[in-house]
Amino acid sequence: MTIDISQFVQAFLDESFEGLDLMEVELLREEALDREQVDAIFRAAHSIKGSAGTFGFAAVSEFTHGAETLLDEVRDGTREMTVEIRGLMLEAVDRIREMLVAARDGGEHDPARVAETAERIEAMLASAHGRVGAADAAPAAPLDAPPAEATPASGGETTPGEAEAASPGNDGAWEILFEPAPTLLASGNDPLRIFAWLAELGELGVHCETAALPALAALDPEQCRLRWRLTLEGAVAENDIREAFEWVEDQCTLTLTRTASAPAATPDTGTRTAVEDKVATGEAASRSTPAGPAAPTVPTPATPSPATGGRPVGANGAPVERRADAASIRVATEKVDTLVNMVGELVITQAMINTIGHSAEELDARAVDQLRHGLALLERNTRELQEAVLSVRMLPINFVFSRFPRVVRDLSATLGKKVNLKIIGEETELDKGLIEKLVDPLTHIVRNAIDHGIESPERRRAAGKPEAGTLVLRAGHQGGNIVIEISDDGGGLNRERILEKARAQGMAVPEQPSDRDVWQLIFAPGFSTAETVTDVSGRGVGMDVVRRNIEAVNGRLDIESTPGEGTRLTVRLPLTLAILDGMSVRVGEEVYILPLTAILESLQPTPEQLHTISGRGRVVRLRGDYIPLVPLHDLFDVPATYQRPEDGIVVVVESAEDRAALFVDELIAQHQVVIKSLETNYRKVPGVSGATIMGDGRVAMILDVDSLTRLHGTVH
Repeated sequence: MTIDISQFVQAFLDESFEGLDLMEVELLREEALDREQVDAIFRAAHSIKGSAGTFGFAAVSEFTHGAETLLDEVRDGTREMTVEIRGLMLEAVDRIREMLVAARDGGEHDPARVAETAERIEAMLASAHGRVGAADAAPAAPLDAPPAEATPASGGETTPGEAEAASPGNDGAWEILFEPAPTLLASGNDPLRIFAWLAELGELGVHCETAALPALAALDPEQCRLRWRLTLEGAVAENDIREAFEWVEDQCTLTLTRTASAPAATPDTGTRTAVEDKVATGEAASRSTPAGPAAPTVPTPATPSPATGGRPVGANGAPVERRADAASIRVATEKVDTLVNMVGELVITQAMINTIGHSAEELDARAVDQLRHGLALLERNTRELQEAVLSVRMLPINFVFSRFPRVVRDLSATLGKKVNLKIIGEETELDKGLIEKLVDPLTHIVRNAIDHGIESPERRRAAGKPEAGTLVLRAGHQGGNIVIEISDDGGGLNRERILEKARAQGMAVPEQPSDRDVWQLIFAPGFSTAETVTDVSGRGVGMDVVRRNIEAVNGRLDIESTPGEGTRLTVRLPLTLAILDGMSVRVGEEVYILPLTAILESLQPTPEQLHTISGRGRVVRLRGDYIPLVPLHDLFDVPATYQRPEDGIVVVVESAEDRAALFVDELIAQHQVVIKSLETNYRKVPGVSGATIMGDGRVAMILDVDSLTRLHGTVH
């Protein structure tokens, strides 16, 4: 039976990216790595290499092999984990990620960059730099030295990297005793694949021993009762042989012995010939695709094809489609169990309500009480089910924060600055959709903090500060929101410089602007205070996009800055993109939803509180402040019940730029609503962020407060 493994490619990519993230996190640790951490890095590289070979990503497997070998030397103590090796491994992580992203998106990576990093890894492997005891190493053994003793390894305890009995350049032969565990075949592994691999290393002789085979009536086809004696002639290194068996190292007993010449294999009638014929004629699978412990045995794995733009193709020759947005979520078992339990409770409650309805033609007082009780249970179970479902999409924000140690390390080195990064609250959970949309904005904010905020070591010394600046990423819950703070102890924003640049660019600047007004100027498109354009900044593209992206997910961005002490940017986001706590308001016959987090207060104004100011239109005077009045019926051109604000209700809301007083006819209720994308199902509507379906089946628009205030300014 042929199994198309292309269906597992997305899972391989997800696991590989997780492995790369783990490698990066461990390599960026400031302290010295212990054995457990080095093992974790090695295992991640080992898994990526093996899986890449299985799924046809030969370039990834070949490149990762060099990195794995270098890590293995660190793991077995023959080489120290120096700063140079850490940097080289981080570079290797980048190259592997580039190749996997190109394969996932159907694009191309830069082979020259991959080759350059591979050459540096090979050069490091060939050098004695970093080797433990390299200066005191014993002289090489003469060519006529006696052969080494056998190197047995049972139960998967084989140790790649041990001293080899002979160098790769020596002639001779290896005698290999391979005794698989009975469960080897059931796990999907095929010895013929291993033999095909070995046959590419040299001249292979195969002798199968069948003495342990039971009688035919007692034979279990899923149990392996064979063992093999192999001879391999040629200049083959021990590590190369062990590599062929690495997929089954925990499911076999393996003994390697170096001999001067290949002994003649004793054929076992009817057995050896068949095996050798398959290996010799190439009917076994190629060396590049040994089956993993959980991988199916397949004759044709997905392999990259030039005709399909370098994308892998399946067994049928069709390109394997991979979408960048076809991401998966790994869900904890207890979350799934909770979900199952909630569904069960919901079914029981529904059955109870149905029973009441069928058993009473006319509901008496007792039946009404039972029905009310059942509806209350249904409401509670529905809410708990909703929370359980939402929790499945919740991931720790560390999925975003974990990439910043690398960003800080690389950028501070490029700019010649010293920066210490502190991460607080990385376990805070938020919706996966929000996490994906936060990566780019937060990355730009962090880069800006290092480039514009934190000073050079010389300037910090002159200001009486430590040479190394501190950048803090903090996340936590505040009310119904997620709050993310990015703060630094740098020089802070320069008020006069920002105003000077804004006036030079022809931007509208108030005569006596507050600090809040000045800080908002940096979000204007094309604004930059950088003197020169560099790879990091100076093009005026960034902060306006950052705010737009955060507002697109119903978030807010605030800035606080103190000259000489630092800057803090605060991002406030909803817990999820699927559910919104809102207030429903009525304007004429229409119902709109206002996000509860944007509402400050509501009131029925008196005529004395209403004024008209030149250049600002009608305003509401509230505790000494004049807040612009925004009649929703004018903005959306709908008939209203009340034309005078004093007859209706004014809802004071706060946007990223200012406050506004929304004039509506009536407040209806506060409730949670399910957000539906209006843009996906219809088109983008100014002032509206989405829609929802109310309990009576009517569609209500969810208002975008930030967009409303800007829209009112243009209309007015």
